[in-house]
Amino acid sequence: MNVILTYCKLVFVVLCMTNAFFCNAQSLKVIPGKIDAKKVDALVCPNEIMGASIFQIPNYFVWGASVIKGDDGKYHMLFSLWESGTEGGSFVKDWVLQSKIGYAVSDYPDKDFRFQKIVLKGTRYQGDNLSWDAQMVHNPHIKKFNGKYYLYYIGARDPGEQAKGSTGENLDQRARVQQSLCIGVLEFNNFKELLSGNFSRPKQPLLRPRTRVKPDNIVDGSPTGTVAKPDNIIAVNPSVDYNPLTQKYMLYFKGNIYEPQWKGVHGVAIGDDPKGPFMPLDRFVFNVRMPDGTLASTEDPYVWYSKKLQQFMAIVKDFSGRLTGYKKTLALLTSADGINWDLNQNPLFMERKLRLLDGSVIEVDRLERPQLVLTKDGIPQYLYAASALGNVNPKNDGSSFNVQIPLEFVIE
Repeated sequence: MNVILTYCKLVFVVLCMTNAFFCNAQSLKVIPGKIDAKKVDALVCPNEIMGASIFQIPNYFVWGASVIKGDDGKYHMLFSLWESGTEGGSFVKDWVLQSKIGYAVSDYPDKDFRFQKIVLKGTRYQGDNLSWDAQMVHNPHIKKFNGKYYLYYIGARDPGEQAKGSTGENLDQRARVQQSLCIGVLEFNNFKELLSGNFSRPKQPLLRPRTRVKPDNIVDGSPTGTVAKPDNIIAVNPSVDYNPLTQKYMLYFKGNIYEPQWKGVHGVAIGDDPKGPFMPLDRFVFNVRMPDGTLASTEDPYVWYSKKLQQFMAIVKDFSGRLTGYKKTLALLTSADGINWDLNQNPLFMERKLRLLDGSVIEVDRLERPQLVLTKDGIPQYLYAASALGNVNPKNDGSSFNVQIPLEFVIE
């Protein structure tokens, strides 16, 4: 297992009102530092990157990871993985059809994570092909509320070949499964329970799409004239936090719309309990607009409430560059209530670049699925991101990885 150490600097410029009851962060800026890693120019693995903060597993693709500090003082990682080197397989095909959730642990938040075991698979591996998460599980997001752990994730099953003449008759298995993605949650008391399988899987998803609006090639499409809601076709990328202002739990998610091209959009669902039920709102969040008035495409939200800054903050992947000025970078938004969002004064949270100790800079093709470890008062300490040096979609070599990035910050 290889790992990268990255040092970044967060500069918070804070203006506080004189009554000291309210403090609003006006600016947050990320200044990447150098990475404790080296580039390997080898015939077998050209331009491979190695170091203590790159998490990889032989013969597997590794992708998004979520980390939390346990009661034992260790750092517990839940991450997506699936086999590489399969016949006819590829990264882009098999994350939908084969993804599982693995567990790793470290004494440190930013290095030396050790793979322990796969803790969650599709129920088809136990002979159940009908459950909502029968085919695959993906997108882990680990949280702790009121002394219990909650593992939010997405899952899907294959609804099977669609009837001749239906809007889904031409869809292959990958497309059918991807259009069935929903959000679920596991509840457990400690990681010993998780590792031993001492938990109950949800019989129903926590959130499933309410509309299925797409002009063609859609399983069980909504009637003509239906207005797409934020949870259109799929519900993925869960991010959950407690809202101290309303004493409610906020579940943020991504859906898909077509205008006419695909775009990732976001919504929020609200509940009284971390395991639900959650009621999704009809309005979109993170709704930055393109020049033509349509929504800018984003995905992979990580949302949290900062007690220190007394506001909500969110990191998203900026597909078009509309938020940051740079395509496929990480953007930062802020909100007073978790519903109405604005771009941060410095919206570029992080570029797709890794700076090495020797002074060189590597621009990676992917830096996404951001997850954070925060201080107790809600200041980011460590960023965990799925990454790949080149276009990994057609590959079958397990060349993706998760990078752990320490964040140094100053509040002024």
